[in-house]
Amino acid sequence: MICEYNGRLPQIDSTVYIAEDAVITGDVTIGPYSSVWFKTVIRGDVAPVRIGEKVNIQDLSMLHQSPNQPLIIEDGVTVGHQVTLHSAHVKKDALIGMGSLILDGAEIGEEAFIGAGSLVPPGKVIPPRTLVFGRPAKVIRELNEDDYKELDRVRTTYIEKGQVYKKQQAK
Repeated sequence: MICEYNGRLPQIDSTVYIAEDAVITGDVTIGPYSSVWFKTVIRGDVAPVRIGEKVNIQDLSMLHQSPNQPLIIEDGVTVGHQVTLHSAHVKKDALIGMGSLILDGAEIGEEAFIGAGSLVPPGKVIPPRTLVFGRPAKVIRELNEDDYKELDRVRTTYIEKGQVYKKQQAK
């Protein structure tokens, strides 16, 4: 469901796959070849949500914001199942693991890997190219070539799957 809120209708590129039971409302922009999966909610009714290209927002995720604090998700980001993102900035090619919470003012560095179930508290800055895990999240180590391959595999798989689902939806 795509809803207008207070005169703002989401701006979604024509190549984006959106599951039929996802909800997107208000001041939301989604770039090319991104995907929004089953039962995900993206509410742009407090501040803007900006989602780049080739981003996947997986099942049961919730994206929202606090006043005057936009949510920014740069290109190539993977947001795992049941993630909450709230007024954060997730930089290019990062991966947010399943069940994680990323809170107001947090900044996730480029190609960072946030392990499943992590809590990134308000204002925390996660360095680029690191594996981070825990509640609260702590840097475990720097990423290696195998990690980068896995990040790319997940991203590519979701781009491909999203386009398959989009074609099926058009029938």
